[in-house]
Amino acid sequence: MERGKPKMEVRGSGTRGNSADLRNHQRPPERYFSAIFHRNFPLPPPEQWSLPQQRQLQSTPGTCDPAAPHTETNTGDGKPAVAIADTRYLVKVYSLNEDQQWDDLGTGHVSSTYVKRLQGVSLLVRSDSQAALILESKINSNTPYQKQQETLIIWSEGENHGVALSFQDTEGCHKIWEEICHIQGKDPSIKITQDLLEESKEEQLHDVLETNNVFDLPNCELCKLEEIADFITAVLASPIRKERLALILENDDYIKNLLQLFHTCEDLGNTAGLHHLHTIIKGILFLNKTALFEIMFSAECIMDVVGCLEYDPALAQPKRHREFLTQHARLKEVVPITNGELRQKIHQTYKIQYIYDILLPAPSMYEENFLSSLTTFIFLNKVEIVSMLQDENFLSEVFAQLKNAAIDDDRRRELLLFFKEFCAFSQTLQPPKKDALFKTLTELGILPVLKIVMSMENLQIRSAATDIFTYLVEYSPSMIREFIMEEAQESEDGNLFINLVIEQMICDTDPELGGAVHLMGLLRTLLDPENMHATSTKCERSEFLNFFYKHCIHNFIAPLVATTSEDICEGDSEVGSDENNTHCLNNYQTAQLLSLILELLTFCVQHHTYYIKNYILSKDLLRRVLILINSKHTFLVLSSLRFMRRMIGLKDELYNCYIIKGNLFEPVVKALLGNGTRYNMLNSAAIELFEYIRAENIKSLITHIVEKFYKALESIEYVQTFKGLKIKYEQEKDRQNQIRKNLHSILHSKILRRSTRVMDKKEEKCLKGNSEEGEATMPPLEDNFQDRFKFMETKKPKENEDKVAPPKRSSSGGYKYTISHSAAAANGTRSLQGSSTVGLMNPPDDDEKDKEDETSPRKRPHLSL
Repeated sequence: MERGKPKMEVRGSGTRGNSADLRNHQRPPERYFSAIFHRNFPLPPPEQWSLPQQRQLQSTPGTCDPAAPHTETNTGDGKPAVAIADTRYLVKVYSLNEDQQWDDLGTGHVSSTYVKRLQGVSLLVRSDSQAALILESKINSNTPYQKQQETLIIWSEGENHGVALSFQDTEGCHKIWEEICHIQGKDPSIKITQDLLEESKEEQLHDVLETNNVFDLPNCELCKLEEIADFITAVLASPIRKERLALILENDDYIKNLLQLFHTCEDLGNTAGLHHLHTIIKGILFLNKTALFEIMFSAECIMDVVGCLEYDPALAQPKRHREFLTQHARLKEVVPITNGELRQKIHQTYKIQYIYDILLPAPSMYEENFLSSLTTFIFLNKVEIVSMLQDENFLSEVFAQLKNAAIDDDRRRELLLFFKEFCAFSQTLQPPKKDALFKTLTELGILPVLKIVMSMENLQIRSAATDIFTYLVEYSPSMIREFIMEEAQESEDGNLFINLVIEQMICDTDPELGGAVHLMGLLRTLLDPENMHATSTKCERSEFLNFFYKHCIHNFIAPLVATTSEDICEGDSEVGSDENNTHCLNNYQTAQLLSLILELLTFCVQHHTYYIKNYILSKDLLRRVLILINSKHTFLVLSSLRFMRRMIGLKDELYNCYIIKGNLFEPVVKALLGNGTRYNMLNSAAIELFEYIRAENIKSLITHIVEKFYKALESIEYVQTFKGLKIKYEQEKDRQNQIRKNLHSILHSKILRRSTRVMDKKEEKCLKGNSEEGEATMPPLEDNFQDRFKFMETKKPKENEDKVAPPKRSSSGGYKYTISHSAAAANGTRSLQGSSTVGLMNPPDDDEKDKEDETSPRKRPHLSL
């Protein structure tokens, strides 16, 4: 963003403040800046505000609670602004109009807030009375701000437009000023954040040439070294004077003459002169000009610059940096470099990097860009070196030697160390050039070479190869995955590159497992679905994860299986009785390795839901993981709980059924009860696990926990978690009972209605049949009654079938209801033999019942009319 076009909006009732016009203003002329920043404008102090404003001051606190949570603010365009802190201070907003008069835009609370639309931290002032946005101004890194009178902050937003905030108290002004200085990288003790450099580059150079007779640099003489040092130190405080000084030093041999004086002082043993030269050379470096770096870092000058920087006045004795660079730091040409320019560039870059890292002080938080041109100079040198090495076909020769099985380990180590540094340099390339470089490396066979060297015994060789592999994974995980799957199709012995990486991680001999941690991070990158691509022809995610869970994961969890095997667990009744045993849970290195494995498995549970689920269920993996709760190392116990917590967090009923069937909460409950009343990480993790189940109302797990473990857990009363689980359980139980009762009554009424309907149809059919046959006589009533009575006696049910049986759950998940024969007969219906099933099973159709009754005419006597 241009300095003269800051994004700003002013809303209010003042006479000025059209936001569209303000955003289009050009940078004001110098006289305008001078008018704003070099005189105090007569803004009324808070005690002179109008009566309504005074009342507002008395009724509204100057600041909100600093401990209040962060909030989101709507900036008027529908997009929220994220508030850095909800600390607001009461201010009046003024805008400078074209007549150089201040317009009052209103009173409100100011806060520093990140606005997404403006892509930066902004000052927002909101009116309390109307909740309207009075001011929205982005804090730009190059906008000059000035603090006046301890309660006033003034700045410019565009041509002929100034803005001022008049604070109620000094504290609010100080806090907002600190925020502005922090964003601009300035010391809050200053009163103005930027020097008012409003001239163009051409105007500055013209002024320098015109006033060169006024800007007098002392002559380069031995007796004037102290004067030169004081002059350069004074110039560093003014940007415009720095520009003038740099121009003079570029157009003259002044720097070379100073370096000649360095030799003279060193020959004479003039310590004071050497100290002055240290100050001078460091000051010239702080001018941060590339043209000056070209002079100072040339082959004839760079070692003299290092010599000057040796004589730091703060040191009792000078450091021998030149001796180190010339005698100890030597360039190893693993492959002869015939290009003299390339060799010179490598030497120069190393020495400049040494000066930057060792001889110059580390920049403070206010000087992050103090030597930006120097870091850019080093960056461009590295880019040029990488490009020249590619053009020289240097890499082909390096790979040819790496593939040669006859070379010794020392030679191979040197080649790999060179290639590691080359890859580090390549990180500075722009994306197109970096793509071309790594494509070349792939074609040269970088990955097969790494597979060979990573399996070697030499620790330095393996370490260098791992670092190179890291660069490749960070650049393109897809390229590595593609190579791994292609290798699996071609390999016959099953010796895969990814299994080699897993083996290196498992077999790390470092007591702190530094290499294993590094390799685990690389595996996590390769297994991350977020960086897997899908095309119209293939899905990288499904292909690679299928491959990994088929060919690799058993190798990855091998230490977990070995540590939790039944033989070891049964043979060691006291867990950890032999801490020197690598398969012991209390062995520190083993516990660290198992914790790393659990960390990656937890990641897989979150991101590989289908694949890892099948593996966990088929291998009973969670049961093995929960054995690790018996370890004395808290970090391993927490890793086990974290793995189970992640599974439960998915709220997958397959996982829940697996946990219930295996009674896998038992180790967790034992660990919680064994921890006693100690308030520690184990206690918090276990309580959080049960609290999550309660809060999310996972019914199956709540039922299991309450029915199996509530008696053991009800004594824990310092949290309400387990009482809450019991309440959830009782509520669900009451709900199920109510559903069962309602279902019973509904089904009973439906069955009776259906039976009545069937009876009516049968009787109607019988009556119709008799009428067609011409039967007009009806037998005596006593006979019919006797026959019916006899029929009822032959079908007398058992006593336990006289009532409607309660519903029973069928094997299919529905409910069975049994209706007695006597109950059906009493209602004038046919007897229902057996039971009818509802739920997942549908009741039989009426037509089927008709057929059944037609084939059994003896079940009911005919009535003759």
